Amino acid sequence: MASLREAKRLVIKIGSALLVDKASGGLRADWLTGLAEDVAWLKDMGKDVVLVSSGSIALGRRVLRLPATELALEQAQAAAAVGQIRLARAYEEALQPHGITTGQVLVTLEDSADRRRYLNSRATMEQLIRLGVVPIVNENDTVATDEIRYGDNDRLAAQVAVTVEADMLILLSDVDGFYSANPAEDPAARRFDVIERITPEIEAMAGDAGSGLSKGGMKTKLMAGKTATAAGCAMAITEGVPRNPLKALDNGAPATWFLAQGDPHVARKRWIASMKPKGALTVDDGAARALRRGTSLLPAGVSLITGTFGRGDPVEILDALGHKIGQGLCRYDSAEAGKIRGRRSEEIEAVLGYPGRAALIHRDDMAL
Repeated sequence: MASLREAKRLVIKIGSALLVDKASGGLRADWLTGLAEDVAWLKDMGKDVVLVSSGSIALGRRVLRLPATELALEQAQAAAAVGQIRLARAYEEALQPHGITTGQVLVTLEDSADRRRYLNSRATMEQLIRLGVVPIVNENDTVATDEIRYGDNDRLAAQVAVTVEADMLILLSDVDGFYSANPAEDPAARRFDVIERITPEIEAMAGDAGSGLSKGGMKTKLMAGKTATAAGCAMAITEGVPRNPLKALDNGAPATWFLAQGDPHVARKRWIASMKPKGALTVDDGAARALRRGTSLLPAGVSLITGTFGRGDPVEILDALGHKIGQGLCRYDSAEAGKIRGRRSEEIEAVLGYPGRAALIHRDDMAL
């Protein structure tokens, strides 16, 4: 079974029902204080932490005095716009006493499908984590209608976990794990402690998306589990109601653990290597040797650009004899790459007319 203490990088998903009081529509400040204590505890152990939080619509609804019934799409988007400010402020005020800096990142599921946007999101969150910041990731409900209509925040959390190469995803929920049936309806329902692999039989137990105790239900949690575990990230579903839910999980609180299928770094490399290349970069002997030592590919080592590709597209890396030595996601399109090939990184801004990234392909986006 996975353990919080073994994880190096955790993504923690917080649902609206935990953060916002259903009766009053106000923030559950004491609960958030407890969560902040848990985050500080993890950071003190040297863990990287990313929070994926719902709650903007629920908080904004109260401020705008919108009805407690199902909101029209434009009402939900307006509530999200107002609530996002309050959500970010709440996390900032909760974590600041622990000396933790927060940063808001607004993303959608589409950001993982478009490689250009995926690279931007990944680079931003990696830099924040490197600087010791705890990113507060929120679905961009003001523009992303699918997230509002279908409750895909669990899957969004899984996509974030894949993006930042987390080795653990924790879904804080209103239930304490995955059950063989809805425990609110079936007294004989049993909770699974560990699920090694999500089989069709397990999926059949989840029922429809709306059959669980939360908006998304268990079906979206299983979809999140499939995404996360395939990328080498373990996942837990546990009850988030206690004041310190992460310490409770560490102390053996009921949960269902979904086991990772391999290592997240290896899984990402395998994914990159499996893509169909859109072009090729030929490198000189010095660059080829440097790449094998684990460096990023800089423009200075590139002698030839082949094909037409966009930023974030997969490209082959060829040695001087035309032999393939690897593949990676290029941080420039083919036109830009052609202009800066053979140039030192400090010359990029002068050549392109705007600041660029030092590497054509970062080592994290490369499979040799």
